[in-house]
Amino acid sequence: MASMDQFRKQISAAAGRTKAKLVLKHAKIVNVFTETVEEGDIAMEDGIILGIGNYEGELERDLKGAYVCPGFLDGHIHLESSMVSPSEFERMVVPHGTCAVVTDPHEIANVAGTTGIRYMLEATKNLLLDVYFMMPSCVPSTALDESGAELHMEDLLPFYQNERVLGLAEMMNAYGVIQNEPDCIQKLSQTQQCGKLVDGHAPGLSGKALNAYVTAGVASDHECSELEEAKEKLSRGQWIMIRQGTAAKNLEKLIPLFEAPYDQRCMLVTDDKHPGDLIRGGHIDSIIREAVRLGADPIRAIKMGSLRTAEYFGLKKRGAVAPGYRADLVVVNDLTDLQVHQVYKGGVLVAEHGRMVSEHGDGAEGKAGHRAENTNLDKIETYPKENMVWDEEIQQRVYHSFHCKPIQPSDLALKKRGNRIRVIDLVSRELLTKERSESWCEQENLALGVDPEHDVIKLAALERHKGNGHIGIGFLGNYGLKKGAVATSVGHDSHNLVIAGVTDEDMAAAGNRVIENEGGLAIAVDGKVLMDLPLPIAGLMSDLPVEEVDRRLETMKQLLRELGIHEEIDPFMTLGFVSLPVIPKLRLNTYGTIDVEKQQAVETVYSVL
Repeated sequence: MASMDQFRKQISAAAGRTKAKLVLKHAKIVNVFTETVEEGDIAMEDGIILGIGNYEGELERDLKGAYVCPGFLDGHIHLESSMVSPSEFERMVVPHGTCAVVTDPHEIANVAGTTGIRYMLEATKNLLLDVYFMMPSCVPSTALDESGAELHMEDLLPFYQNERVLGLAEMMNAYGVIQNEPDCIQKLSQTQQCGKLVDGHAPGLSGKALNAYVTAGVASDHECSELEEAKEKLSRGQWIMIRQGTAAKNLEKLIPLFEAPYDQRCMLVTDDKHPGDLIRGGHIDSIIREAVRLGADPIRAIKMGSLRTAEYFGLKKRGAVAPGYRADLVVVNDLTDLQVHQVYKGGVLVAEHGRMVSEHGDGAEGKAGHRAENTNLDKIETYPKENMVWDEEIQQRVYHSFHCKPIQPSDLALKKRGNRIRVIDLVSRELLTKERSESWCEQENLALGVDPEHDVIKLAALERHKGNGHIGIGFLGNYGLKKGAVATSVGHDSHNLVIAGVTDEDMAAAGNRVIENEGGLAIAVDGKVLMDLPLPIAGLMSDLPVEEVDRRLETMKQLLRELGIHEEIDPFMTLGFVSLPVIPKLRLNTYGTIDVEKQQAVETVYSVL
């Protein structure tokens, strides 16, 4: 809040009686209110925009006709999915024009409970990137999951005192809401009593069930993969988060939502995105580019990536280039190619030509971690950041989260035989799965079940939080792997150890490397580990620089392509969602094969009489 004297100075500069601290000259300004482009100058001071028109500044920068958009906002993302620390995440997305994100830390909360949430709040509080939070609603996701923690409303309420906490994140237990399960109802009721929002997660929900879900106060949904589903949810008053991430890509089917009247209640989100996609493809800017390529109006797409998100979350004075609004600005070459040249955060240049400004080695002023309110500076140095010192609880819960014994190949052997198996078939570019029903599996001795020629391999999920020894074994189809095994500790949402492979020996080798590393990814062939990526932060994130994480991850993905995994399947992101028992149809977790629609474990190997 500005002081009285500061307020007077701002008004004087806005009226043109005095010079503003910084003026961007000769800009083409994207007006998200009128959906037009204006030409003029942008005057800024004290972190806000003072005016648009003809201005003089103590410091002036000639944009020479470049376009200026409001800073982009991601309305739903799990920072953990970037596989790097929050400060490294900032380095990836700010140069792409992202000035704020709303994150749901339910990945790390499933591993480390409230300690994990506290870690994320602490790790993001001094970033230039504004990071807001929605509290995890389902830890574990359902009673059919084994996480490292359980969170109830009394665990979440203290966090609502933090101004960066905006509400309750994706209520994925739609079944529990509709059936009035006490824990779900308590979370929904008390969140709304606190004046906070509730986000949704209900793929395929329709009719009276949808009515009940919305009546319970669930205000949004990011799981729409079909246009008619999105239209029905919009007609019932929900906001639609159009998701385009690494694994789930819903943009193309939902492109008609960029037209009136639907665009009024739609925003752009990524949900989960790997570092390579963020570095090379971009973040919200990449969704806007793709939407324009698919026929969307560019200004409307920008609006859905900025103002609409701010409106939904109640983030006042954000998401527009207008007087009194936060001076979070993105300078781009044009509205089709949308290549980001510069990013201003609070009126300060923080990124240029795809990099944070201090990475240019250009002698930028300022201090590490200094906030963007110091608008008398033309540039601000943001790196290197000081290493944070974590308390003992975070050290133990977050950095030492693996508690399971080494795997023997015999641990992965099927204990039951039959002449038919259930196969969890992946669906290209979706998180949904199907159950394979072809007659190929009606043959003798299918207890082994592995048949790479028909694109079927073994799948295992091993409990890693409490060392109880639970192992679920099943079969995965349409993954493409012909040889070897892949292991990951990123297994949504419980984040147990998930392994897919052709032989038990390779599966054990890959899984044991992940255990040794206290989390991460590994690939094994012929009993030997070919490559790994340690993720020691809760088994979800690396403490390495993003460039090294990206190099290793991309090399591992290429190796898996050579081992047969399909081009349209992200080998790790897709595998990571195979355990999530809230997205239809079949999943596999530590309890075995789960029929999501029935919310029960079912036989994986069985006999047909």
